[in-house]
Amino acid sequence: MAPQKKSLRQSLITASAILLAGLVSLLFLPFINTSSKTTNLVVHRGMGFKAIVNELQHNGSIVAPWPILLTGSILPRLHIIKPGRYTIPSGMSNFQLLYYLHTRKQDEVKVTIPEGLDLRHVAHLLSHKLDFDSTGFMAAATDSRLLAKHKIMAKNAEGYLFPGTYNFVWANTPGEAAEFLIGRFRHFYAEKVTSAPGLHDLNETELLTLASIIEAETPIDQEKPLVASVYRNRLKQNVRLQADPTVQYALGGKAQRLYYKDLETDSPYNTYRHKGLPPGPICSPGARSILAALNPADTRFLYFVATGKGGHNFAESLTEHNKNIKKYRMVRRNTIP
Repeated sequence: MAPQKKSLRQSLITASAILLAGLVSLLFLPFINTSSKTTNLVVHRGMGFKAIVNELQHNGSIVAPWPILLTGSILPRLHIIKPGRYTIPSGMSNFQLLYYLHTRKQDEVKVTIPEGLDLRHVAHLLSHKLDFDSTGFMAAATDSRLLAKHKIMAKNAEGYLFPGTYNFVWANTPGEAAEFLIGRFRHFYAEKVTSAPGLHDLNETELLTLASIIEAETPIDQEKPLVASVYRNRLKQNVRLQADPTVQYALGGKAQRLYYKDLETDSPYNTYRHKGLPPGPICSPGARSILAALNPADTRFLYFVATGKGGHNFAESLTEHNKNIKKYRMVRRNTIP
């Protein structure tokens, strides 16, 4: 009996050693179950471990799911894989593949938010660059908790999504993206605006609203203090602003040529019908427009009209303004075929 027991024990030890060697090979040897080519994996928010493993098989990163599932069951911490886009090198072991996905930093995307985009267009732009849709971003930008956190007294974050070029994590949530842009505005406002001498006659919402109109009127930085002076002078004299971009905002939709009937649009944003500033910003102004609203040029201008060649002609009187309109129409007639 003793020799038989010794032989059985030896057999068990040998079998265990073979199983252990097989398991170690399965976990740590390269090219076992993994691709010999570089592959790509996209992990969306909410994807569980099994769904990620199925995607690995679907995109050719692995041959069969069970070795990865087995590796994950032995090392459950490797189940944690962040949402993101991954380029997976060839020839990994099953362990290396999971460890790579577990430890890899989330990829970033460089996104430029141009000056003058309204909330809807910012949402559209970000939805094409990041892993969420525009509806989700619009919901985040109207979330009362997020607005209260950043002391925004409006119904949405219109005007507070500070333009610039930023690196976003591709897998950012809509709330994270909105909060980041609002945070950039808050940083600029605290650094450049809060202690400025011109702030005392406009509160934050009014300043941003005026700056957004300036932004929508001209892309030329040198003109912005002049445009600001026109609207500041009109506000002081209690004259309607008559700013076309506010009508366009009231109409919604794509930018289009305005007609006289559009100027009758019944909206608090229509500055042809209502005196003073509209209820809130009409787009996200950049730094130059905000600073222009804060420190307008010292003029008596009350009017401006496009030159037809880029830029605007400014006037103090309606007579002079009408002459500038005639100049514009002449340029248009001579340039339009």
